[in-house]
Amino acid sequence: MHKILALVIILGFAFVVSCSKQSDTTVTPTTTGTTATYNDLWIPPTLTGTTFTLTLAKSTKQLRTGAVTNTYGYNGASFWGPTLIMNKGDLVKLNVTNNLSEATTTHWHGFHIPAIMDGGPHQLIEAGTTWSPSFEVKNNAGTYWYHPHLHEKTKEHLTYGAGGLIIIKDPIESALALPRTYGEDDIPLVLTSRNYTSTNAFDLSARAYGDYQLTNGTSSAQVSLPKQYVRLRILNAEIERGYNLGFSDNRTFYVIGNDGGLLDAPVAVTRVKMMVGERVEILVNLGNDAAGSSLDLKAYNSGQAFGFPGGEPNSTGDFGSLLNNTDFPVLHINVKAATPTAITALPAKLTTNTYWTTADVTNSRTITITGGQGATAFSFDNNLYGETKINQTIKLNAIEKWTITNNNIFGHSFHIHDIQFKIISRSSGAVGTHESGWKDTVYVPVGESVSVIAKFDDFASSTNAYMYHCHFSNHEDGGMMGQFLVTQ
Repeated sequence: MHKILALVIILGFAFVVSCSKQSDTTVTPTTTGTTATYNDLWIPPTLTGTTFTLTLAKSTKQLRTGAVTNTYGYNGASFWGPTLIMNKGDLVKLNVTNNLSEATTTHWHGFHIPAIMDGGPHQLIEAGTTWSPSFEVKNNAGTYWYHPHLHEKTKEHLTYGAGGLIIIKDPIESALALPRTYGEDDIPLVLTSRNYTSTNAFDLSARAYGDYQLTNGTSSAQVSLPKQYVRLRILNAEIERGYNLGFSDNRTFYVIGNDGGLLDAPVAVTRVKMMVGERVEILVNLGNDAAGSSLDLKAYNSGQAFGFPGGEPNSTGDFGSLLNNTDFPVLHINVKAATPTAITALPAKLTTNTYWTTADVTNSRTITITGGQGATAFSFDNNLYGETKINQTIKLNAIEKWTITNNNIFGHSFHIHDIQFKIISRSSGAVGTHESGWKDTVYVPVGESVSVIAKFDDFASSTNAYMYHCHFSNHEDGGMMGQFLVTQ
């Protein structure tokens, strides 16, 4: 998508343009003087068990003053869908009904499953039909998600609100003294932003970044949390924007997990960067905060390095946003009394992950980000996505090193279906401790090469392919995707 105003943006990054965030004219939130009014954070309901029923349909939501906004939602929700809670080792069946007027798909992001069950562009769910994949849950405890993956329609379906979280549990995570009361001290946060037309419809134009922040589909979101350790499960479900998250008082918090589950031990940080498709689980200690006090979780997106998605100085145009190159709140937190079962200490140890190393590698390959200038769409190795095009063929049980190289004009979020990988190197320096765990999505900044190692095990097919792609949905819709087969 970034292929017309590249020169303008490159020049624009040489200076900073002041783009103050305007008040979102949602139904209730207003700002008068220094007193802000907020909307209560919507917490998605949960579904549990081994059989899950999801029905995607059109809906409406009152996001702004005046007309309602047309949206999509699962199971009667006006935006997004229920959180599915699964147990590692269970055999699950998912019945996904499409009540839209056009085809869609549902991809199980981060899951290690057969390609025919993956929910990529090939597993169409036609209007009025039901798709019923079943598979064993092989992933570690962690935060995953489901979302549409229909080629050339992914951005549109996501914009309307189709998607949902998945929480996997396992005995290792369950044995730890961690917050896990969903909606009380274990809070799901889905970060997005949107633009609107004059009639309050979602703006489906080429603009990459929204002007108005939504958290769980809630504008100007607030939540009351107990004065104890609280767990936040955060997903960047944007079209393109990255988030550099931290708290308004600059307090230390702890990363305990990312895409593929728990880290070996908590990692202390004051900021954590999240790109599209990435998940992070954090613990924040509110035990020293007074009941009745408040603080904000914020995106500290001002002054980012060139190529940071959403760091452009433009406030208008295809790459512009009122939020670009600014610091803005994503959640207002009101502190309340502790719960009777409060977690008041941080575990020193979480798990013991065993990773593949370069000594285990049986094959290496390089994927280069290309295009994106002039009229040329972003691609990999100068190849745009083709439905029948197989870009890589991998032997079952191979342990491969993939190096993704970005000598392009923007950073990209790179996702591989089916597997979890280990980031082993960044050409710009050391791999961040907070991203040291299992990953399925990785940020590749401008001018950087990132190497990862993964094992392609359990599932092989000579006909059913998996995807790898940029997780900016406008880029993948434009063809920035490749396909790989895992064969015997």
